[in-house]
Amino acid sequence: MIRNQTRGTVLGDAVELADTSEKRRTGLLKHERLEPGHGLWIVPCESVHTFFMKFPIDLVYVDKRNKVRKVRHSVAPWRLSACLPAHSVIELPAGTAEQSGTQAGDELAVEQRK
Repeated sequence: MIRNQTRGTVLGDAVELADTSEKRRTGLLKHERLEPGHGLWIVPCESVHTFFMKFPIDLVYVDKRNKVRKVRHSVAPWRLSACLPAHSVIELPAGTAEQSGTQAGDELAVEQRK
């Protein structure tokens, strides 16, 4: 579960970690859509593309201390995005960042599912 500690909101309760080369390469390409609460946290990562994707996504770039560095809303397929100071990026269903109020400077917390 990923919580926005600053806003007291939840970004996702079923966010998968992409921390291997294979998982980072595949990303969300195998998905037809992202359900609410789902997402992909790509570590390490400072830039992404949405080539060949079938749906828009929100991007939340995070530094090593889980501080939000940049948010991109509803990034359409066939786009590029980067945030060089970021250590990782969380890909979420479009609208999640706005609904949670997430913005640059917010602090995130990660909780393991039980």
